[in-house]
Amino acid sequence: MSYRSMQDVVDDLQKSNQLLRIKSEIDPDLEMAEIHNRIFEAGGPAILFENVKGSPFRALSNIYGTFDRTDYLFRHTIEKVKKVIELKADPTRLLKNPLRYISAPFTALSALPMKSWGKGAVQYGQTKIDKLPLVKSWPMDGGAFVTMPQVLTLPPGEKNAMKTNLGMYRIQLTGNEYETNKEIGLHYQLHRGIGNHHTKYLKSDEDFRCSIFVGGLPSHAFSAIMPMPEEISELTFAGMLGGRRFRYKFDDLGHFLSSDADFVITGRIRKGETKPEGPFGDHLGYYSLEHPFPVMDVDRVYHRKDAIWHFSVVGRPPMEDSSFGYLIHELVKELAGGEFPGLKEINAVDAAGVHPLLIAIGQERYMPFREKVPEEILTIANRVLGSGQTSLAKFMFIAADEDNPNLDTHDIDRYFDHVLARVDWMRDLHFQTKTTIDTLDYSGSGWNSGSKVVIACRGEIKRELATEKPTNLSLPPFVHSVSMARLGVLAFKVDAWKDYTSEKLKIDNLSRQLATLDLDGIAMIILTEDDEFIGKTLNNFVWVTFTRANPSHDIYGVKTKVEHKHWGCEGPLIIDARIKTHHAPPLVKDPKTTVAVDKLFSKGGELYGVI
Repeated sequence: MSYRSMQDVVDDLQKSNQLLRIKSEIDPDLEMAEIHNRIFEAGGPAILFENVKGSPFRALSNIYGTFDRTDYLFRHTIEKVKKVIELKADPTRLLKNPLRYISAPFTALSALPMKSWGKGAVQYGQTKIDKLPLVKSWPMDGGAFVTMPQVLTLPPGEKNAMKTNLGMYRIQLTGNEYETNKEIGLHYQLHRGIGNHHTKYLKSDEDFRCSIFVGGLPSHAFSAIMPMPEEISELTFAGMLGGRRFRYKFDDLGHFLSSDADFVITGRIRKGETKPEGPFGDHLGYYSLEHPFPVMDVDRVYHRKDAIWHFSVVGRPPMEDSSFGYLIHELVKELAGGEFPGLKEINAVDAAGVHPLLIAIGQERYMPFREKVPEEILTIANRVLGSGQTSLAKFMFIAADEDNPNLDTHDIDRYFDHVLARVDWMRDLHFQTKTTIDTLDYSGSGWNSGSKVVIACRGEIKRELATEKPTNLSLPPFVHSVSMARLGVLAFKVDAWKDYTSEKLKIDNLSRQLATLDLDGIAMIILTEDDEFIGKTLNNFVWVTFTRANPSHDIYGVKTKVEHKHWGCEGPLIIDARIKTHHAPPLVKDPKTTVAVDKLFSKGGELYGVI
């Protein structure tokens, strides 16, 4: 069975008791997002909002809310797609096990995009932007956003569906300087696939047409975020994963329409013109601030009969979009060794916002007959940081497979225990300064700029990680309390951050005092505003530590040294993970909305209606 529409998904989830119908009128301004967040955090079902205030359309969220439900949505096709990817990683597998892979090439070929015409084609009605469910998720958001868009463009003059770029770039529908119903904002960077098309259009006299799909098959939304090689169409992948070819047609204005989408917003992106976009509560757990981005003149807004607006809520991970990372890992884990020779596995840590923290395991094959020092794993790390989306990583830890063949990057607790017990801070730190980081990461020295550090760890255990904080701590007045953040890691509650000059003086003084103490079991010290919070959960630890620090500016140490331009420390590493004055604010819920939704939840029957 393959889904033919988003309504098919709703019906299937209903039959399998994985759907909650909410019949009460719900405001898309903050209330829908608050309800979504509560049900997601409880591991609850997908949510169908049947009465959206101000809109004639229904809205659906949380369909990917658990890994189990994500597996369920793709249960009929996922194994076939894995086989195609396995063959891409190693074509000789077809010769070794032909029966396993006999259908794989045909799976790919049968998924080629297909034009749809005539009686079988979906008939669209038209509406306006202000009639859509205008979902606003966080109090400081600049307006309503599309949070599950599939944004499609073609090169100038091209009509071949295999030449399209399909990406998920957030879309601002209202607010700021946008004239409602006439123009919308597109948040994308020029190094993305759509950016390549943008560059070509700047050199042509043609209109830069763009189509934004919402809803349709679950495979279509996932394909928009799947990191595909440039030579493979996202539409072909959508067909493979959906078990149904991507059907499309062109309207009379030359816009590309998905025949399976619930909504299609069509228009033309202005050349050489931007407007302010944002703020927006983003997936690092902070707001991305207002910045200039491309603006699109809206031509038409199409919708299917009984269309369903598919949305999600983005915020501090884990959130619903964490399932995308899970599914990507399941599909491409066989490719890691081919893409990065010597790399055994890698995990872009979701709880740290993905790009701020990569943890990896690599093989050491260079000099097996001499002292174990990081060699090949450092080469692997440099290759990872020089490739595609992984180039946005800020902290990268990489361990040697030989030290523990059972090490797993998805067992993050155990991975950190392994690394912190073995790391040599005088040898294993490798910085890149004045470079690029994720656009959404405001911990750096400017927008999209900051630094990186690789921690390449290999060898025998150097310390037994402390399980309790030392009893002999003598600390300066700006340290107010100390907690164990995790094994071998202390969290110091300190004064709020002011500026780099004054804070460096304080931390240098702290380092000198710590140098006189016995800290043998301590590998790392985190400076924070709330030492108890950082130690409550592993997610708190990785989120605070790695989203709020710029390696070149915020890493210090005890007994520091510089040897021929290589910086390190003999004692514990110190990371200043406080919120800085130049950081974007963290996401905080609106108190009035929280109270309003409390009242709705207290009236269970009235809120949920018929389930």
